[in-house]
Amino acid sequence: MNPLLENFNTPFETPPFDKIKTEDFLPAIKAAITLAKTDIQKIKSEPIPDFENTIVALDHAGDRLGLISSIFFNLNSAETNDEIQALAREISPLLTAHSNDILLDADLFEQIKQVYSQKNQLALSEEQNTLLEKTYKGFVRNGANLKEDQKENLRKIDQELSQLGLKFGENVLAETNKYSLVVDDESQLSGLPDSIIEAAAQLADEKEQKGKWVFTLAFPSYIPFMTYADNRALRKDLFIAYNTKACKDDELDNKQSIKDMLKLKNQRVQLLGYDSYADFVLEERMAKSGTAVLDFLNNLLEKAKPKAIEEVKELEDYAKSLDGIDRLEKWDFAYYSEKLKKEKYEVDDELLRPYFKLENVINGVFTTANKLFGLTFIENKNIPVYHQDVTAYEVKDENGNHVAVFYADFFPRAGKRNGAWMTSYRGQKIIDGKDQRPHVSIVCNFTKPTKTKPSLLTFNEVTTLFHEFGHALHGMLAKGTYESLSGTSVYWDFVELPSQIFENWCYEKACLDLFASHYETGETIPSSLIEKIKNASNFQQGYQTLRQISFGLLDMAYHSTNPRLISDIHAFEQAQMKRTSLLSEVEGTLMSTSFSHIFQGGYAAGYYSYKWAEILDADAFELFLEKGIFDLETAKSFKKHILSAGGSVHPSVLYKRFRGREPKPDALLKRAGLI
Repeated sequence: MNPLLENFNTPFETPPFDKIKTEDFLPAIKAAITLAKTDIQKIKSEPIPDFENTIVALDHAGDRLGLISSIFFNLNSAETNDEIQALAREISPLLTAHSNDILLDADLFEQIKQVYSQKNQLALSEEQNTLLEKTYKGFVRNGANLKEDQKENLRKIDQELSQLGLKFGENVLAETNKYSLVVDDESQLSGLPDSIIEAAAQLADEKEQKGKWVFTLAFPSYIPFMTYADNRALRKDLFIAYNTKACKDDELDNKQSIKDMLKLKNQRVQLLGYDSYADFVLEERMAKSGTAVLDFLNNLLEKAKPKAIEEVKELEDYAKSLDGIDRLEKWDFAYYSEKLKKEKYEVDDELLRPYFKLENVINGVFTTANKLFGLTFIENKNIPVYHQDVTAYEVKDENGNHVAVFYADFFPRAGKRNGAWMTSYRGQKIIDGKDQRPHVSIVCNFTKPTKTKPSLLTFNEVTTLFHEFGHALHGMLAKGTYESLSGTSVYWDFVELPSQIFENWCYEKACLDLFASHYETGETIPSSLIEKIKNASNFQQGYQTLRQISFGLLDMAYHSTNPRLISDIHAFEQAQMKRTSLLSEVEGTLMSTSFSHIFQGGYAAGYYSYKWAEILDADAFELFLEKGIFDLETAKSFKKHILSAGGSVHPSVLYKRFRGREPKPDALLKRAGLI
């Protein structure tokens, strides 16, 4: 039997990773599609469609297919190989075709329309009404009202888009994995901390380069080298390698894929009656329109740019006075920034690392979640995992009730894409009166332990862990009825609120005292050091804000511009970044070809969400600061209205229920030192 098609005889019905083979996926997907079609046929055969037999039944249809697909595509991100990638190219079109079979089914849509037309007479709850609206709009927004020839065109477009997105990600991963900077002269390691040198030597051993040092484009290797290496020429080499991923006019080049995706997206939304892809996306966002997003980003730009210009000028003067650098280049920025920060605030990553042993930070996020929400995390070695680096936990509430399964996967490897993300293997819902609890995972790329040192995190890695854990809390504490409205199934410009607000605890003494202790001496992080962390938190915030705005504006430009006008990706990117670029362009570099957030992930016409959600998180955390960062009443309200509510109600309503008013931008501007 295929283990993916059987009931999972594992703790909490978790995926049986120890039994699943790669060859199980394709037959399981095909069988699950057949089961899902049976579910749909049953809905269509209902003589009198109503909310339960049509809308709720549709929400449950294809449960097994959703479960298998989640397992497969999560592995394709976190533990992939050539075989899985080839399978993804075969499976993705099958799933796209199946999705279109449902969304373009005229008879099924007629059943939904009948229920929708009675919505004012049905006396639905808020959550039920949201599900009905979302279901009806989902069909309309995906072509249910199109003519047959238009539906066929849409099907072809979706098939091509699914393949292009996969290819984009495969190329970025391949480019990341194939590059190594091999150093054989120890003098070229000047400036690098001992821990980074040791990690590079260990990596060299793994790559059969014994006696040398290897640096890669994975974050735990790339970022420290750019931050600390005195060798300017090697910093330049590594910078150019990182910023020329998938743009070398070879078989891994993504430029044509970007143009093809933009054209197809535009054709798709024009079929549906929209002027641009951004218009289509933003209709179902808090921002509501491209105009609102651009007004938001340009308003922030106006406030941030003068400060960013001052900061860059300060750094240029500093680099010149320190090393006679006549022109500050992009490969110099992190290096001199770290030196200047240390000089101004007497704090740097290497001073902080010893206080952030990974195991202690994990305990810190768990303890913070316990103090706020009563959660307890218990490692469970009986839960199968997909890689030896992954740890599985059972999550319980204050009464000992099961809440969720939580997977943590922290270290880089060849089969894992760069970055950090939260995902789910199974969502939360109520089915047949039983609360199905979620299976949630966070995946990161942190500094690995070496032979002499444990994994010691930079402060940025600490905030990344808290960020992804905030997403995980959103998934774990879900308390909805319908899976499509549960957990992180919310508007995209609202989904970053739980993650970004959780970062704020990293700067508070009451939280840091729980876990930040020296890995050798056990000494709790000194108050003076915490004060320095807080003082340095605004360091170069103007520049960092400008950088995020530049990505948001580039994303909006790609998805608002007629694709026929985008003939040269490099020229287009340069033109869009001109207003926000304060350092000289580096010939040949291009970030768009590895901008996975918008061309592989779900952030197309949505990258602005990070800054949008910062307004929400700063405003929301201000209430915690007023009441106390571990105030149980405030935490209970945040859990009820934000973390547990999912997408059951419009996010603007949920936010006002928590905060008592609309969000104000003042807290963010103050936190960033922009007012």
